[in-house]
Amino acid sequence: MKKNTITACLCLALSVAIMIYTGLNFLAARELPLPEWGPSVTEVKMLSEWFDGLEGTNGDTPVYVLEGKKPGGSMLILGGTHANEVSGYMSAFTFIENAVVEEGTVYVIPYTNHSAMTHNDPSEGNLQYFTLTTASGERTFRYGSRATNPVDQWPDPDVYVHYPSGQQLSGSETRNINRAYPGRPDGNLTEKMAYGVASLIRAENIDLTFDLHEASPEYPVINATVAHQRAMNIAAEGCINIMLDGIEMSLEQSPTNFHGLTHREWGDNSDINVAILMETANASQGRLRGATSIDQVLGGEDVCYEISQRLGMLYVPWTEGKAHPIEERCGRHLQGIYEYSQAYNEENQNRPVIYSGVPSYDDLYTNAAYEDLGGAQLAKFLK
Repeated sequence: MKKNTITACLCLALSVAIMIYTGLNFLAARELPLPEWGPSVTEVKMLSEWFDGLEGTNGDTPVYVLEGKKPGGSMLILGGTHANEVSGYMSAFTFIENAVVEEGTVYVIPYTNHSAMTHNDPSEGNLQYFTLTTASGERTFRYGSRATNPVDQWPDPDVYVHYPSGQQLSGSETRNINRAYPGRPDGNLTEKMAYGVASLIRAENIDLTFDLHEASPEYPVINATVAHQRAMNIAAEGCINIMLDGIEMSLEQSPTNFHGLTHREWGDNSDINVAILMETANASQGRLRGATSIDQVLGGEDVCYEISQRLGMLYVPWTEGKAHPIEERCGRHLQGIYEYSQAYNEENQNRPVIYSGVPSYDDLYTNAAYEDLGGAQLAKFLK
């Protein structure tokens, strides 16, 4: 009897310890690392300042405001639309910490779906965190999920019906913010987040927007720019300049019959002149990948994709070793923002957005030592 009591007490103590550990881990996931203030950051607001329906929710998210010395146009950069697409939010961090805005105002949201950043997809074997060693020491970054945290929005319907188009998609897409625009104030949390971003766009008279994404190497829209039809002239000019920089980039017009996406809904439902989305290649998102690892997420290393390349199954080239490291992917995004904004400025000289100081594709990737690819080179441009 005494032996059974001791065993029961030990099991109870172990259960309590596991509960405490997992509880602390759960709470820690909701504390997200934030960018350091760069030279042009004048204030950090919350998205709820444009839509108060987000206040006090896990969907509320910081908005970094970078004001130039001279008035001009306004630009919005979104990272973390999908929180498992690392180069999106790391490009936003890099822009915030380096940009010197000379004319106009730039708004940057590093965690567009803040809720999605507070969990990951354990069934995918995904990471929770990764670290980079910067000038100030070791910094930890989250690896999130494509979708809003189910703790914040549940259950998923059998069929997701987009508002206001009536488009029907798989029920899980109800937690994908890039199927929720233009959003609605009385909708679910994902729709409210989308409505908050759309409210910012309207209130601040945003002229051009960039939504930064990644895709699996077997996905056809990759190393690509997608633009609303009103933005195609500027996008074409910028795309040509990107290719002259030595970067392969395809250009596609936003499909008119696919609703809920940034480039479609912002272009249709606001006065934005330039609505653009960019995609880079992320091995950790694909169905053909090997085990998820730091080397895969940051270095672009994956033997399974090397085999897939030889079998002709990919839409991007995949070399042995560091095929598409984080530096190449962030470099594509940051060079793209620069070239497209330059093309916009040429056509809108009365409302330019002019900035400098952000590392280029060459700074991050082309001119980097091979051993620094996979995070070390990017870390040189973070505080």
